[in-house]
Amino acid sequence: MTMTKSEAAFALTRPAHVDRAHLVVTDLDATSKFYEDIIGLSVMEKSASGMLLGAHGLPLLQLTTDKGVTRAPRQAAGLFHTAFLMPNRQELAHWLSHAAHRGVQLDGASDHLVSEALYLSDPEGNGIEIYRDRTPEEWTYFPDGTVQMATERLNLQALYDSAPQGDWAGMAPGASVGHIHLQVGDIPQADAFYQDVLGLKVMARYPGASFFATGGYHHHIAANIWNSRGATARQDKMTGLSDYTVRFNDPAALQKALSALETQEIATTKTSEGHKLKDPWGIGLTLAA
Repeated sequence: MTMTKSEAAFALTRPAHVDRAHLVVTDLDATSKFYEDIIGLSVMEKSASGMLLGAHGLPLLQLTTDKGVTRAPRQAAGLFHTAFLMPNRQELAHWLSHAAHRGVQLDGASDHLVSEALYLSDPEGNGIEIYRDRTPEEWTYFPDGTVQMATERLNLQALYDSAPQGDWAGMAPGASVGHIHLQVGDIPQADAFYQDVLGLKVMARYPGASFFATGGYHHHIAANIWNSRGATARQDKMTGLSDYTVRFNDPAALQKALSALETQEIATTKTSEGHKLKDPWGIGLTLAA
């Protein structure tokens, strides 16, 4: 299913947005089954060493495995969570109802003012956020263009009670990866890379975290040091976030980022998928048109 710009979520119509995530796992079958049965993704491609999962023809998550894969320690740089954006509050409530009936253990639930979010982990400890955005008209922007965010209690019972009746049929049309939240070793270094090189704007700050976006979204990428202060580059064949894709709707924004990477002498490799590079912590990144 192809959405028009008017139908697509605000997050996806900005100059750039997160397109998909790629996780390395030890148990491909068990992890894939979790993302199918619990998160609601469907298998789009399958091989002995990997699966591509998505929703309604939109690829969202790649899972791969390999011999010699080692479990990443909790304090390693990499993934804090992959955030799946529901098209509306009704679909968020429907997913919550499904999860409750399946006995899913949530790690948390928060009202962030700009959004309502549910948190859980996959079988290998990779963080997941399931959320819905309030409309940008409901957000509070400050004069400098940043946005008000907070972490307040979400009334889970009220959300559950608003769920539609009837069976849940997986991710709804319009579901996407709304943002990705990273564990990094240093916030000033993250600011220097994501803001000064890639050209994203810092939209909000928490103690030990920065939230970056394009086009006035609350955040497409976040980075924190809550578990990972001082973390060094990821090792090869480590579980967790191998890489993710940032897709540019604005060719000028992509060209500006590529020019900044060249100026900073950060190596990129051009492939059929886009321009591949690594961030300061060895997390792979593809800049795609």
